[in-house]
Amino acid sequence: MNNSSIALVQNNKGTEGINKKLTWGMIAIFIFMVGDGIEQAFLSKYLVELGFSVSQAALVFSVYGITLAIASWLAGVLSEIFGPRRVMLAGLLIWVVFHIGLLTFGLGGKSYTTILLMYGLRGFGYPLFAYAFFVWIAKVAPSAKLGTIMGWFWFAYSGGLGFIGAYYPSFTIPHLGYMGTLWSALIFIIGGGILGVLMLKGNYSNGSGESNDSHNGKFKNFIKGITIVYENPKIGIVGIVRTINTSAQYGFVVILPIYFTTVIGFSISQWLLIWGSMAAANMFFCVAWGYIGDRFGRRFVVIWAGCIGSAITTLLFYYLPLAFGEVFWIAVLVSMLYGVTLAAFAPLGAITAELEPKNTGSALAIFNLGAGLSTFVGPTVVGLIGGGTNIEATMWAFAGMYIVGAILSIYLKVNSKERVKTRIETVVE
Repeated sequence: MNNSSIALVQNNKGTEGINKKLTWGMIAIFIFMVGDGIEQAFLSKYLVELGFSVSQAALVFSVYGITLAIASWLAGVLSEIFGPRRVMLAGLLIWVVFHIGLLTFGLGGKSYTTILLMYGLRGFGYPLFAYAFFVWIAKVAPSAKLGTIMGWFWFAYSGGLGFIGAYYPSFTIPHLGYMGTLWSALIFIIGGGILGVLMLKGNYSNGSGESNDSHNGKFKNFIKGITIVYENPKIGIVGIVRTINTSAQYGFVVILPIYFTTVIGFSISQWLLIWGSMAAANMFFCVAWGYIGDRFGRRFVVIWAGCIGSAITTLLFYYLPLAFGEVFWIAVLVSMLYGVTLAAFAPLGAITAELEPKNTGSALAIFNLGAGLSTFVGPTVVGLIGGGTNIEATMWAFAGMYIVGAILSIYLKVNSKERVKTRIETVVE
């Protein structure tokens, strides 16, 4: 951390400033992610209604996931080189340009190739915006409260992406249709994007300066985002666990809209409310699990509530609606239970930052890469198993992945002595 960042943490006035910036930054993330999440719960169904197959719809999400993974990694690396604010601005512009292209030339023209291209390139947008802000949090937040603050980040992230992002189209689709709803996403993206970029102005630069770093230094920072996995294998494990974290969630958005509307018998509006209930539970418990992790152990929360809990609720998500049929409250309940356990991965970001306190941006680049890869792995698992016709096997595959995550998480023990020595915020506090 550079001298200016230390000064922000040390003086009371600066600390108050950080709190205000964090608050408005969280609001910006929330608004932006509403726009990004609008299509998630219905796009696969819309593509099928346009005449494309379930496998083609899954491929769209897989291509999107590839670019998302790359952008998620780049968010951490580029934030170290250029500063989070510039990276967030790039993410905003990319999202707007390629979303317009998707609607105008892809979905509007029913061109599958263009849909793949535009939706894929749009995938660079939100990770650059959201995860650059995430890196900034890791740099300036006090160590002792890092899990709780990151929990608030995931509250804003999940609240926009899943909660409002799912409920909003349940009301707009009957009036605006699919395309009108997708166009309205730009309102949230532009509003949240501008607010977020303004909040980080002049707040943070990397250890060598935001823009005056040498070319050699920039190259070293870039390479560090790769070599850190070999230098600290625990960071590689973090990347795998983070991939497992939301792989099922992104697989669910491909198969569950079809499963709940065609097999169980709910309407698309009912399904959106069911999925939105998952996000509502998730967003509130992100904060709760972050706080619990700070108080009682972050790794414990990730292993038992996150990995084991999500394995159980994944199977319940399939079997309970199948057993009870078209009973709305049962579907909402099981959806919320999955959201609660999914939120228990919230302390993983704080674990990552403390496993590599001297190279936080590079470590979080791998964490972010895992987040991005999950958007590819989830739909790919669906496509490989044939989720459209073999949903049960797909749900068991996701449950098995969570068990693997629990085993791997055992090795994510933080060296407390090294943490105290290197996290200057803890010393100051």
